[in-house]
Amino acid sequence: MTRSPHDVATTMDRLEAAVAGAGATVVARVDHAGAAQGADMELAPNEVLIFGNPAIGTPAMQDNPLAGLFLPLRVLAYQDAEGQTWLAYQDPAEMLDELDGISRDASYVEAMAGALRNLTTQAAAQ
Repeated sequence: MTRSPHDVATTMDRLEAAVAGAGATVVARVDHAGAAQGADMELAPNEVLIFGNPAIGTPAMQDNPLAGLFLPLRVLAYQDAEGQTWLAYQDPAEMLDELDGISRDASYVEAMAGALRNLTTQAAAQ
């Protein structure tokens, strides 16, 4: 997880800009807190950004079509009970580990991990 000095909305705006700047495609931005509010429920700020780059994800799905269950990539920004904003994502090597035909040291696994590290670092920068 990566700590962000910004609120959830600002952190997600920054992440979305970083994703676009890296040439990836934003598929969706999900506001869980907004959905909860629509159901007359409370939830601390909590958003997910879903994004991908077919040049990186397609080889994983060529090796095992079930990789499509985990792609595109997702990053969660949420506010904890103390009001701190965090960015979280699942490690691609762990996420794809159980799939036959996908090696932990496949170049696309490292490319996904590197992209997630870089993008969340950019979003959480001062």
